[in-house]
Amino acid sequence: MNSIVKDMALAQSGHDKINWVKNFMPVMSAIEREFSQSKPFAGKKIAISLHVEAKTAYLTKVFKSAGAEVALTGCNPLSTQDDVAAALADDGITVFATHACTPEEYELYIDKALDIQPDIIIDDGGDLVHQLHTKRRELIPNIIGGSEETTTGVNRLHNMERRGELAFPMIAANDAYCKFLFDNRYGTGQSTWDGIMRTTNLVVAGKNVVIAGYGWCGKGAAMRAKGLGANVVVTEVDPIKAIEAVFDGFRVMPMVDAAKIGDIFLTLTGDKDVITAEHFPLMKNGAVLANSGHFDVEINIPQLEKMSVSRRTVRSNIEEFLQSDGRKIYLLAQGRLVNLASGDGHPAEIMDLSFAVQFFSAAHILHNHSKMENKVYLMPEEINNKIAEIKLDSIGMKIDTLTEEQRVYLGI
Repeated sequence: MNSIVKDMALAQSGHDKINWVKNFMPVMSAIEREFSQSKPFAGKKIAISLHVEAKTAYLTKVFKSAGAEVALTGCNPLSTQDDVAAALADDGITVFATHACTPEEYELYIDKALDIQPDIIIDDGGDLVHQLHTKRRELIPNIIGGSEETTTGVNRLHNMERRGELAFPMIAANDAYCKFLFDNRYGTGQSTWDGIMRTTNLVVAGKNVVIAGYGWCGKGAAMRAKGLGANVVVTEVDPIKAIEAVFDGFRVMPMVDAAKIGDIFLTLTGDKDVITAEHFPLMKNGAVLANSGHFDVEINIPQLEKMSVSRRTVRSNIEEFLQSDGRKIYLLAQGRLVNLASGDGHPAEIMDLSFAVQFFSAAHILHNHSKMENKVYLMPEEINNKIAEIKLDSIGMKIDTLTEEQRVYLGI
């Protein structure tokens, strides 16, 4: 099957990026060394929808080394790096991904990835699962299961399971300790601010930063904003998370109040209409809006455009919305994931853990699918521990071991 990428002439740049991150992904390197010998996925086809950048590329190559036939497509129109896509195609991996693809192209690429008739899927946001359950149901009998990378996608899966619609088992990779404790918190925290600062070239210190949502991603973004010297305000709908934000040292208030004082707004809720027409008229001149939730629905962009006098691009990945009273509101990366649309995504050392979770989730499906129901499953604890042990060993860290007496005392 022929790949669809922007320009094969970009391949060398992509190879350089992939080789760079491999140096900082020791868990994935250990997995590659082990499973390139046993090739557990030999004869199996895996369709992957993830952000097409260097860390994802390495995961894809590890699956291929483990014997799988792989087709990769993007999970966001603005997060594909064309040079990385070209490098994978150059290595003989099937890729359907171009940066800034149209909605029609995006859906076409998902369909093309599914055309390999996969046994296993690796999803990010739930678009592969959605397509399979709506327009590609003829492929469902082939599929033994899959795994999901994000909070948004896991929420979609749980909704499908509750409605009795889920047609195959899925592992919530996002809910594994080795994913959300590090990826969602430290990965999102760092990469989001990398994207914002790279795009705007503005100072964060001294500004009022409004963090919408205090889940693990929101916690990470708030922590990093505080470290950069910002005055952090959190908006929440969950009273327990709101109290946690207060105890972590942040002010908590409704968005309608935060809109009046915020300089930078960052949404990380996974829900729609977090910032809307109710809030835009209250904002300061020069307010900056960014999103790190999976889909571009958290900031209601159609409402913002409708109430603006003009909309224009003033800098790469920055759009200015001029208001009738002369105020200017700035939107980053079209309201899409700012850490990937305006940056390189999570650090390699973080994705080393997350993609190890994805690999072992697929391996667990491979070996246990006959015993699994059409439900959403958590990663088995022993796999989490195995990944953490490999990571600790790779960075030269040792931990204690329980004595037999201690194990008996704890009932282990």
